[in-house]
Amino acid sequence: MPDQIAPTHSGRHRVVIVGSGFGGLFAARKLARLDVDVLLISSTTHHLFQPLLYQVATGILSEGVIAPATRDVLSRKRNITVLFGHVRDIDVDRKVVTADALDTTNTYDYDTLIVAAGAGQSYFGHDEFARYAPGMKSIDDALELRGRIFGSFELAELAASGGYLEDVPRLMTFVVVGAGPTGVEMAGQIAELSRRTIAKDFRYINPKDTKVILLDAAPQVLPAFGDRLGVKAQKKLEQLGVEVQLGAKVIDVDANGINVEDADGNKRRIIALCKVWAAGVQASPLGKILGDQTGAEVDRAGRISVNPDLTLPGHPEIFVVGDMMSLDKLPGVAQVAIQGGRFAAKQVKNRLKGKPTDPQFHYKDKGSMATISRFSAVASVGKLRLSGFLAWLMWLAVHLFYIIGFKSQFTTFFHWLVSFLGRARGERTSTEQQIYGRLAIHKLGDSFTPSADLPRRATTEGGQPLVDPDAPDDVVPQAYGAHPGR
Repeated sequence: MPDQIAPTHSGRHRVVIVGSGFGGLFAARKLARLDVDVLLISSTTHHLFQPLLYQVATGILSEGVIAPATRDVLSRKRNITVLFGHVRDIDVDRKVVTADALDTTNTYDYDTLIVAAGAGQSYFGHDEFARYAPGMKSIDDALELRGRIFGSFELAELAASGGYLEDVPRLMTFVVVGAGPTGVEMAGQIAELSRRTIAKDFRYINPKDTKVILLDAAPQVLPAFGDRLGVKAQKKLEQLGVEVQLGAKVIDVDANGINVEDADGNKRRIIALCKVWAAGVQASPLGKILGDQTGAEVDRAGRISVNPDLTLPGHPEIFVVGDMMSLDKLPGVAQVAIQGGRFAAKQVKNRLKGKPTDPQFHYKDKGSMATISRFSAVASVGKLRLSGFLAWLMWLAVHLFYIIGFKSQFTTFFHWLVSFLGRARGERTSTEQQIYGRLAIHKLGDSFTPSADLPRRATTEGGQPLVDPDAPDDVVPQAYGAHPGR
């Protein structure tokens, strides 16, 4: 097959969006009917509803429900093209984005750039902890944790059946690091799982003997929710059997346990096979890349300071939204990303139509919510502070509303009915690949690069493929790096 030439430029204004999270997706949808070409580049092929990852990890929901294919979500938006790629560089002077996808390196030029690459888990300088305590930032994390959680019970049953009773406590102790919303929700669900869902599924162990520990160096649970709700959340967790340990700083993690230092300086060790890391976030490395070129300040968490209109100093064509940006101490929550993405898209629309743009992004705080267990949650909305069943109903309604697609909303609601009104959790399947994949990749080392055995290709900033003359004829350049839309 002869080499194919990339599509010609349409001449329309091109908006490149980096990331398919809340900021990127909502920006793309806002730009859908404008006279622009939109290219969304993402390192995943799905849009992740991250607040419900813990429910994937604990067997309530399937990953497909909270992570619909980005292509499917945007399939009817004819001016939007979705491409897979890990954006590794942005040249702000040349207005070029560089992305890798397996064997290929592609470059894409832009007129407007919206960077919404989000954030990953932060281990506060101890990335080696990830090997033993997965975070809660991706589908891979949730599936690995699902395998580790349910696998721990299987190993405990195996040990007990063989008479190795001294191993059972280690296998039935779960430690969750971080007492923010994710940590609280995760600890509560593991407690409910052991005491309700699988309480009668084993013969040699009693899952009700499971020990769940919630650790945090902070002095209170859910500090962002205020003292009153934090205290109520802690009491409810303790009623579920969760052992809350505050003022406890993690200093080391290994395969068999976790070392902590208490506020009084006392150091101790907790023996546990399964650990979950739900503390801290680190913004995408793209923040530093942009900061180095524009002079914008980048904080310790990797967030880049933006102008009040979410642009970068000296570069009004570049917007940064969501977890990557630092502005007025806004929290790293979904609503900030959603509203920021929509704001950036509206700015683009006004510029193209010659209308005045808004000099200031105004965030409307719609509140914070966290579930503790079935029928129990806490909610902070404006001056309103709620806990218990009413807060739980609000949590259900809000999360259903923001799940993408009616089918996913219906499926989620059905699974919630089964899990909350009954005892079953239909998503308990796990595999060895899910559990050991991270360890296998770690063992391969930093030099390992996934490959599809494709000839390496690169494109110019206009997207034209730099074709290898020795490449096989049956590899079509357009599928691996051709620039869409122009």
